[in-house]
Amino acid sequence: MAPELGFLIDMDGVVYRGNRAIPEAISFLEMIRDYPYLFLTNNSSTTPQAVLDGLVRLGVRHCGIENILTSAMATASYLQQVTPGFTYYAVGGPGLHAALAEYGTADEDAPDYVVVGEGEGLDYHAVTMGITMLLRGRSKLIGTNLDVNLDGTYNGKPAVLPGCGALIAPFQVGSGMEPLFVGKPSQVMYQQGLNALGRKPGEVFMIGDRPETDIKGAAQIGIRTILVTTGRFKRDDPYPAVTPKPDLIINSLAELDIAQLKAMVHA
Repeated sequence: MAPELGFLIDMDGVVYRGNRAIPEAISFLEMIRDYPYLFLTNNSSTTPQAVLDGLVRLGVRHCGIENILTSAMATASYLQQVTPGFTYYAVGGPGLHAALAEYGTADEDAPDYVVVGEGEGLDYHAVTMGITMLLRGRSKLIGTNLDVNLDGTYNGKPAVLPGCGALIAPFQVGSGMEPLFVGKPSQVMYQQGLNALGRKPGEVFMIGDRPETDIKGAAQIGIRTILVTTGRFKRDDPYPAVTPKPDLIINSLAELDIAQLKAMVHA
């Protein structure tokens, strides 16, 4: 019997660079169209619909909202699991606010969680409110992901944007509280991905361009890993210490074929 396959796929640096699609990635997505797959992104500022619209503009077909999992979505789902009907104070972009509102209720007095993600919204008021809640109430500090920066645009120009790992620092330092992070490399997000695919870890391949997030978290939960050098990590870069090595390092997704991946699952 043919092995079941599933795919978790990072986007920036894997499917596209900036606002341009990577042609080999579009061809690979066509090849796996009949297998369950999920785009995983640590960017919590964008809504799933906006992510989907961007993918469609790049030429990605056979994709729907059900194929997208952002760290904001993963965070909201996790908080609902551990604290049904939770209350929150959110600092971040529209994707974070929309995801949290689906399960919880905004509270600017004494929320269960102060949740920080990417995007605009961090100012003196937000920092003051958040620190006060953390120190005077029962609030816990949650970060959507560990990334300290991400590639993007600002004022219409390419820029390196601050990630959640940087934006959460004022709350962490001001309160002395260690945050819980949900996005990659946290196993929380990877387990949600496995659940969505309906696959066991050994049947799933994580394809990413960052060893310290994409590869590390997936390997720790038993997911097979493929590192592609079309993004941040290059062949000549030193591999991060205490980070599991990927099952494959490839220069392009054109190097993969279904028969090869099935053989790896059988091995």
